[in-house]
Amino acid sequence: MEVAARETSRQRVVEAAADLLAREGRDAVTTRAVAAAAGVQAPAIYRWFGDKDGLLEAVAEYGYATFLAAKHADTRPQDPVEDLGTGWDLAVEFGLANPELYALMYGEPKRGTNSAAFQAGMRILLGRIHRLATSGRLRVDEDLAASLIHATARGAVLTWLSLPDDRRDPALLTAMREAMISAVTLDKPAVRDPGPAGAARALRALLPEQTTLSDAEQRLLGEWLDRLTTDRHKDC
Repeated sequence: MEVAARETSRQRVVEAAADLLAREGRDAVTTRAVAAAAGVQAPAIYRWFGDKDGLLEAVAEYGYATFLAAKHADTRPQDPVEDLGTGWDLAVEFGLANPELYALMYGEPKRGTNSAAFQAGMRILLGRIHRLATSGRLRVDEDLAASLIHATARGAVLTWLSLPDDRRDPALLTAMREAMISAVTLDKPAVRDPGPAGAARALRALLPEQTTLSDAEQRLLGEWLDRLTTDRHKDC
């Protein structure tokens, strides 16, 4: 009972700090102001969060959880490229709707990145990327794709927020989105047939043209690729 009450009070402090941040900016988030807004004694904040930076870390985690709740993970999208664009749009829209919170979450490189909500959000993104890869539409490797997508969304929002109102042109966001999609995806699938068999056939066809592998390595890889395509025909 006591633990639950303490956790409820702690959450009330985090939400009060997030509300102050949204309404009045980061400078307004003082321990005194947050304590008054949450209806607790200031020493409680130090017990629960250590210091103001610890409180801000908790607010960032709250932001990641709020963002995660707004995400929709479609594990079978009709078009994985369109699904990628939709996810990017959602991230940008969240940032524009919550400027102070977004700046806290993403203005410092590693703030909140160890939180469960941040990691869950990254798994949704990695799922989108993996579906692009299995459909033959991914231009770069999956880790690089994740970095590019994350960097362009963050850069688009933080750049937008740094501009005066009269210089905020929606064309910036459109151009960033299209640049991201062009950098990460292919216009047509890299292989004709989805799955390992199609990829194996495509790689088998290109194998004689490469010079990185030795003759013995090429023969061994060729055997493996032949087995993948043969196994598929057996299943059929």
